[in-house]
Amino acid sequence: MPILRRRKNKTPPLPPLCPLTECMRLLGGAWTANIVWRLSGDPRRFSELRSDIPRISAKVLSAKLRTLEENGVLTRHAVASSPPSVEYALTPLGRELLPVIDTIVQAGMKLQRMQAAMPRSAPGSPRRPRAPATRRM
Repeated sequence: MPILRRRKNKTPPLPPLCPLTECMRLLGGAWTANIVWRLSGDPRRFSELRSDIPRISAKVLSAKLRTLEENGVLTRHAVASSPPSVEYALTPLGRELLPVIDTIVQAGMKLQRMQAAMPRSAPGSPRRPRAPATRRM
């Protein structure tokens, strides 16, 4: 049996602090991309974000907003009203993330359409055909 030689990696080397790792560290949370996406329009109040993303808890949303503010992705602006209110808006850095998230959304929509088009034989059956079982002898 011939020995396979390891091929050289032809991708350009990344800087010591990998920008991809840094960006994914920022966006990698379960709700972070959703929050950034929901802020892509007008500034939103906390309660508006809670209703935009109904499955997120108030505690998690608060923590994510705080982290995104600390990382310069969004701003927190206190509105002088009765009762007092706070609005969140994307910074220029946060707006730079939108094309990436938009591309992910488009790919997700395409995946949903593909899965919906796959035939299903019965309720509860898998969406994708399974590989045939192999027999052991």
